[in-house]
Order: sequence, then structure tokens, then C-alpha cells
Amino acid sequence: MDPNISHLHCDRKMTNLAKLDFVALDISGKNYLSWALDAEIHLEAQNLGPTIKEGNSASPQNKAKAMIFLRHHLHQGLKDEYLTVKDPLELWTGLADRFAHQKTVVLPRARYEWTHLRLQDYSSVIDYNSAMFRITSQMNLCGETVTQAMMLEKTFSTFHASNMVLQQQYRERGFTKYSDLISCILVAEQNNELLMKNHQSRPTGSQPFPEANATFTSGHGNRRGGRHGKARNRGHRRGQGRQNGQARGGYNQQLGPRNNAKITKGNGQIINTYKNEDNACLRCGGKGHWARTCRAADHLVALYKASLKKKNVETNYIDHSDPWDSSEPMDITPLDVSDFFANNGSNFDDMTSGGVLDDN
Repeated sequence: MDPNISHLHCDRKMTNLAKLDFVALDISGKNYLSWALDAEIHLEAQNLGPTIKEGNSASPQNKAKAMIFLRHHLHQGLKDEYLTVKDPLELWTGLADRFAHQKTVVLPRARYEWTHLRLQDYSSVIDYNSAMFRITSQMNLCGETVTQAMMLEKTFSTFHASNMVLQQQYRERGFTKYSDLISCILVAEQNNELLMKNHQSRPTGSQPFPEANATFTSGHGNRRGGRHGKARNRGHRRGQGRQNGQARGGYNQQLGPRNNAKITKGNGQIINTYKNEDNACLRCGGKGHWARTCRAADHLVALYKASLKKKNVETNYIDHSDPWDSSEPMDITPLDVSDFFANNGSNFDDMTSGGVLDDN
């Protein structure tokens, strides 16, 4: 036989020995009640249940298997204490005599929790249901039976005072099993949560917000087609490629400044954008952006350009009202008395005609 294969089989056996079917019995015995239940169930499943009962006639092979199983699920300290015990019944009885007092410790605490268990103290029905089964399981394990009627009455009598009518409606439905009642309450709780979410999503009478889709473009899409920027045609004529008033600093009088300022942070880049806060956009006439970033609709752009063509048209004001229809006294003379005198700084003695008046 290949030594590697035999070594593999040994490793598998060691792994199976190290694997536990359930939690081992602690040296303090605090988990004895659950450990004893698990051990008894597993022994019955392996047809080794009679080995731990009084007056059994189990074969030595079954007793050895049961002993291996029990010792495998003990704390190392307990293994050392019961090192000389070879009969599974003797080991089982010794552990029961040593840790059976755990019932007297667990039962009073379970009774106290049962007395103070109230549905209104839990934020959800699921939490209350979990606490109910945990407490009743401990009481049943200690030998105190909790019936379905007791669980139903505990639930009915611990509803919140604001749900008095609801509690009475549940009573009238005549539940006989606690599981049926808790299922009904769980469904009602889920429906209430859904109703509250729909109510709080937006004010009553309002319309839902229209759907908006955001489009993101990668920063690598605006490449210039070459390692050294072929769009500038370097090497032909000096300055070629910079048109439309674009200077070396990356500023275009019509389109605005180029976004050259980049801040590297981690693996990405943060681009500082400039806003046109003073000048109007040459495409739509608005402020706050440049022509290269303008997103105005085409029909608005057409209206703006048409308004520019009509800016220099001369306009005259015409008053269509009839001055003779007015009830107030009219003064249609365009000249005043002061128009015939010259202001010499002190009075209006001199006339504009040089002081000579025509007698005619």
C-alpha cells in the first residue's frame, strides 16, 4: 500500500475524532441540561441508547462505542476526573449526580422571565416569539410544562393598551395553537410597516418625482490622439492649432478656460472647473457657464441668436392719446418765459436778444 495513501487515511481519522457533533460538556456543568439532551439523542440515533439505562444488556462492543462517544464530548478536565470509568452507565450516572442541580438554578430564572414576559416590551413580534420559545424550552427541560393555552393567554394579556380592540378581535377568532396566533400577528405587522413606508414616502396628494437617469463619462475618453498631442501640429508652423483666440495658457475667449488644473488623489483625478460668473454665454446668453459646456436646448439657442440680430433696430415711442379729450388744463407750448432770458448769475434782466425788443 502506498504510504501517502495510508497517511491520508490517518489524517481523515484524526479529523473525524476532532470533530464534535455538539458542544462538549463544560467543566463547570453550566450547559449540562442541553448537553445531556443532545448526547441522549445521538446515542439513540446510533442504536446505543440502552447503554446508559439501568439493567441494560448491551454488548461490550456497544458499551465501548458509547463510552468513546461520551468521552469525546467532555471537557478535558472532566476526562481526567473520570479517567478510570469504563462503563457508559456509570459515567452517565456520575455526571447526572454531579450536575443535576442545574435544574434548580435554571428553573427559577426561567419562571421569573416567564412572569415578566410581555408582548408590548418588544419592538417586533419576531423578538417576542424568540423569547417565548427560549423561556418555555428551559421550563420544559426542567420538568415544568407550559401548555398552548398558557402561551396564548400570555400573549393576549400583554398587548399594549392602545391595541385593546385588536386584542379582543384576536380572542374572538378562537385560536387553539400559539403558532397560528403568532403567524397572524406577524403578517399584520408586516402589512403595517409597508403601509407606513408608503405613507411616509411623500406628502399626501403629491405626485411622485419623475425618474432621472445620470450619465457618467470616463475621464479617459477625452484623449488627444497621440502621446505628444497631435492636434496642436507641433513641428509645422509656430502657433498652428491654437485658433479662435485661444492663447498658450489654455484660455479661449469664446469657449472659456481649459480645465488644465488637476489634483491627483489616490488612483483618480479631481478636475478643477472654472465657472463663467461675469460674462454671458455666447451660445444661449445665460451666465454661470461657458459656450463649450452649454446645454441649452436648440430652440432656445435659435431664439437667442434671432434676438441678437434685432438688437440694433431703432424704436420710436408714439402716444395715441388725444390731448383735447383731457379734462385737465393743457400746456402745449414747448417754450417757457425763462427761455427768453439769459442767466447772468444773479437775475434774468438781460434778454436773449441783447436787450432790444421789437415794438411791432
